[in-house]
Amino acid sequence: MSLKNKCVAIVCDWIKDIWWAELVLEHILEIFPNAHIYTSVFWQNDNYIFKWKKIFTSFIQKIPILNKSHKLALTLRPLAFERFDLSKYDIVISMSSAESKWVITKPDSLHIVYCHTPTRYFWSHYKKYLNMMEFGLLNPIWKWFLKKKIKSLRERDFIASQRADYFLANSKNTKKRIEKYYKRDSKVIYPWIDTKNFIFNDKKEDFYLYVWRCIPYKKFDLLIETFNKNSKKLILVTNTDNKLYRKLKKQSQNNITWRLNISLEERNKLYSKAKAFLFPPEEDFWLVPIEAMASWTPVIAYEKWWALETVIEWETWVFFKEQTTKNLNKIIDKFETLKFDAKKIREYAKKFDKKIFQKNIIKFIEKKIEK
Repeated sequence: MSLKNKCVAIVCDWIKDIWWAELVLEHILEIFPNAHIYTSVFWQNDNYIFKWKKIFTSFIQKIPILNKSHKLALTLRPLAFERFDLSKYDIVISMSSAESKWVITKPDSLHIVYCHTPTRYFWSHYKKYLNMMEFGLLNPIWKWFLKKKIKSLRERDFIASQRADYFLANSKNTKKRIEKYYKRDSKVIYPWIDTKNFIFNDKKEDFYLYVWRCIPYKKFDLLIETFNKNSKKLILVTNTDNKLYRKLKKQSQNNITWRLNISLEERNKLYSKAKAFLFPPEEDFWLVPIEAMASWTPVIAYEKWWALETVIEWETWVFFKEQTTKNLNKIIDKFETLKFDAKKIREYAKKFDKKIFQKNIIKFIEKKIEK
């Protein structure tokens, strides 16, 4: 069945920074180029991904402070998504790790949630979030509020999760969480990358690389502590200019270089030149290590969750078992005694080409429309 004449809406929690959830969104938009986008706040007017796209934002976009610090709008976002009028759409796709799944669709529309993870700060990472608030002087208030309201917040999030017709999960681990917290079945469709965008460099340079948002659970602090001790060269790439970034940059010794807001071309060159890419956090799914592998670069990863789903230890990745400086330095020393087949690493990454992702999404939707 053709999807060409279907009226499609894509709903996102927020569109503020451009990282890998937004890359998945871009790949969905290539399938549905005429889709309308709904989101709580939007701050990417100059980005090519959204050129000529029809974008609808919630009332939060008009509220000073909250529109830039969207996390402060926790109690408003559910209402914001419920207020969207999606009655004209045949297909609604919620790209969700938070509240976008709260939208209400008409009875005969197809509502699919592509779930990056059930809402972390309500479920799997609730206790960790209590200890890594990002609201400065307001941290004690938010900590008190979350503790007091977590039961009702979870109940409401569970109810909202029942509104969708189908769930798609970005990993097997996310699938397990969807079943555990939402009591819903889901199909795993891994996110993908455009492998042709990544380059080969047969002359690896003497540095390790990490790329991501500089927020607490991404474990930049572990890398700073580790490389301050081992004195090996480390390049850290982020587009997050916040208090944590400035604090960790001050703590970094001369062997650690920070790169802020670099271009995709510069980032891809670093992927190809690095002797290894570092992957220290706990993640449900992460496209960055796959991008490194597409650049013929091996990965050193924390042995947890998604990292265990898709890699071949000692051939494409090396694991460390504990998020400690001692354990990470130990595996780095081990890594430097090993040899990797760059071609094998690249070929493995090709399994994650975006064409496969798009084909699987189309096949899934067409099958459900035919029912």
